[in-house]
Amino acid sequence: MPKEVLFMGFKLIINKQFIKKLDTAAVAALEQTAGALHTKIVQAQVVPRDTGRLQGESFAIDKSNSKYGKVSLVHSTPYARRVYFNPDGMRFHREKWTTKDRNGKVHEHDGNPNAKDHWFDDWLPGGEKADFCMKAFKKYYKMNGGL
Repeated sequence: MPKEVLFMGFKLIINKQFIKKLDTAAVAALEQTAGALHTKIVQAQVVPRDTGRLQGESFAIDKSNSKYGKVSLVHSTPYARRVYFNPDGMRFHREKWTTKDRNGKVHEHDGNPNAKDHWFDDWLPGGEKADFCMKAFKKYYKMNGGL
């Protein structure tokens, strides 16, 4: 039920239900923006690949604090920080390569042609895709909020 408030001779109507809907829309938009960024990073093929874990099952979205306005893209491998910040001597597989396991079985792996260290930088302030998250959030917020 909207609440009426008299303020400096004006009648303000506060619709708490609509405000709650917009709050819910903001949380959903934040989570969807994180999902869209995750997808963009994978599609851009910038994450270095060896076994594929760094870009695959070890690359996830942490939504546990989304109701407080925070989501995180997380690499849960112990070596992610070293590869990101200090890749000295690492070979980024940019093309397909093969390996043999102990039994002599050959395994083919796909590389990422744009693999590099600091793979988030393009989407951070000053990066060439820095406006991606803001645009995505606006789109999802309007959609979720019915605006």
